[in-house]
Amino acid sequence: QVQLVESGGGLVQAGGSLRLSCTASGRIFNSNFVGWFRQAPGKEREFVAAINWNWGHTYTADSVKGRFTISSDNAKNTVYLQMNSLKPDDTAAYYCAVSSGVGNPKTAANFGSWGQGTQVTVSS
Repeated sequence: QVQLVESGGGLVQAGGSLRLSCTASGRIFNSNFVGWFRQAPGKEREFVAAINWNWGHTYTADSVKGRFTISSDNAKNTVYLQMNSLKPDDTAAYYCAVSSGVGNPKTAANFGSWGQGTQVTVSS
């Protein structure tokens, strides 16, 4: 079982930037996707971005496209989420997760290992 630890969250003003990190202990297989999801109070968990561990192919939600970028450093077993031009609507707890590689990488149900989350708060 892969253990995931997120970091980099915090409080930022609208228009600002943050970079989240997700570091894994344990092996991530080439077929796996590593994804970022977010959940705001009273709302369902929402897909943000995902990256294939082997090929580096990425998926990004329309709501953050052009502002958020997912990347990975396989040597460090770490995935990053660079978030620019942040908006108050981006306020949420952000979670990283690892999927089995089977199924839609935008669907939370296909991800079996989850981190504890890191809070991002964007003030207006």
